[in-house]
Amino acid sequence: MSNPVDKSGERVQQMFGQIADRYDRMNHLLSMNIDRYWRWRCLRLVPPQGHEPILDVCTGTGDLALAYRRATRGQVPIVATDFCDPMLEKGREKAARWGFGEEISFVQADTQQLPFPENRFQIVTVAFGLRNVADTDRGLREMVRVCRPGGRVAVLEFSLPAWEPWRSLYGWYFRNVLPRLGQWLSRNEQQAYDYLPASVGQFPMGQALADRMVMAGLNSVKYHSLTGGIATLYVGVKQG
Repeated sequence: MSNPVDKSGERVQQMFGQIADRYDRMNHLLSMNIDRYWRWRCLRLVPPQGHEPILDVCTGTGDLALAYRRATRGQVPIVATDFCDPMLEKGREKAARWGFGEEISFVQADTQQLPFPENRFQIVTVAFGLRNVADTDRGLREMVRVCRPGGRVAVLEFSLPAWEPWRSLYGWYFRNVLPRLGQWLSRNEQQAYDYLPASVGQFPMGQALADRMVMAGLNSVKYHSLTGGIATLYVGVKQG
């Protein structure tokens, strides 16, 4: 069994801080822009309902928060949190560039201890960030805590295909090609693209993560395989 991935707060902050300037470009390049489709699917499967606020945690540079802002046309408050300030700065710059600067609140915060009252948000999302939280269950409990009763929690995360030979081919690319390519292009000292396959490989997937969402306080948890299993969207409803 491989050694546990180091997800200490200091390491994760430094690692993502170092690649913040190239983060969006690298994501789109390495995923061949499929990451945009995954966020679109999240909006389709977890659409806003009413005018209560929406929270996106581990927001990175804010792509999912910005997508919800476009979908709601400024009629719903959007809050985006991350504990890596350089990532948030890029998100703020992008929001301002798109004319949303005053409409999305970017807040530096640890998902394990969110600075919001209970039962505040109609939707709480996280895209490709939950696996970076040191304590997955604690992060899920916090997301559920700030979600209103009847509201939805959505987790969009990398996964590994179940179907062979696609699983083996993709696994080889994911472990051997993507880290080398990402490292070469990003030039980062913390080896973020070695961390990516290691963190995905040790993160719960499918029913295992759905079960943990139920333990965190969610009902009717369903998960949707995307792009042949490369990513999965998990959605649960907070108990009333």
